[in-house]
Amino acid sequence: MSELRQNLITRDWVIIATERAKRPDQFANHKKTTEFLPSHRADCPFCVGNEEDGTLETFCLGDRADWKVRAIRNKYPALSPTAEGLRISSGIHRRMSGMGIHEVIVEHPRHDLTTALLSIEEVENILVVYRQRYLEIRKYPHIETIIIFKNHGESAGTSLEHPHSQIAATPVVPSQFRSRIDETIRYFDDTGECLFCRTLEDELAAGERVIFESKHFVAFIPYAALSPFHIWIFPRRHASSFDDITDPEISDLADTLKTVLAKLYYGLNNPDYNYNIRSVPTAEQGTKYFHWYIAIIPRVSKQAGFELGSGMFINTALPEESAGFLRSTIIPIDPP
Repeated sequence: MSELRQNLITRDWVIIATERAKRPDQFANHKKTTEFLPSHRADCPFCVGNEEDGTLETFCLGDRADWKVRAIRNKYPALSPTAEGLRISSGIHRRMSGMGIHEVIVEHPRHDLTTALLSIEEVENILVVYRQRYLEIRKYPHIETIIIFKNHGESAGTSLEHPHSQIAATPVVPSQFRSRIDETIRYFDDTGECLFCRTLEDELAAGERVIFESKHFVAFIPYAALSPFHIWIFPRRHASSFDDITDPEISDLADTLKTVLAKLYYGLNNPDYNYNIRSVPTAEQGTKYFHWYIAIIPRVSKQAGFELGSGMFINTALPEESAGFLRSTIIPIDPP
């Protein structure tokens, strides 16, 4: 029979549909082989040679003539740093100016690569730029929340092939962030311990949902994963904000992130996915109750009427089987 599991961190109840469950390999991407991508495109705004396209560069790792990673202002930003942080209320209607930051991280000079195929050093370069921009953006007045995210593939929301990710900083704390923080505060008040640290302790003890372990990080599929192959990467050291990450931890996270994405790439045939780095709001640095982490959500299933109508999730993959499948997925020594 199916069973309901509760994810204590998100507070979501998830239906683990055992009778409808698919084998892990049935979630592989079966779309036609993607068109061959060139290493450079003259019409790509992120490719080498197009640095002067009018987009403001905020940071460059490496020499300008031989850059490794670039941070640039989004040409079509959802938020603008020049707007004033004004709040206006009229009865029950509230609004404010679109003040904030919206940047693109161009992850590599080559057009045809993806994170799963990069070297550990190249993934480390991306993480170094994430931290640098996070530290700088938190200095802006009125910034409350910083979100780092990547959309990989059309169904995940990407519109450009060139490997890139984004950083958005908002003048408010999104309600989902606030509700999850409230739950972690409640758990800390009740038990005196961090819910994330306890989750990590329990997952390591169980072992069956762990995908990959390194010195500083653990990648696992949660007990009540919201969707098939939904993965969390937790730092072993308690820290509430991503910008607290150390240089050794960045090197280790590069290995962990690349390994997990490579297992998805080879195990599920390069599925579309989103990942995001969740940190505590900027005003709540150094808390004992929140623990930053990375969430990776492969787009191997779709939400339908039940999910939209109830707010509950139906997961047709058993977390334990999914984790075992990824653990056993072999990454080629010499990838293409």
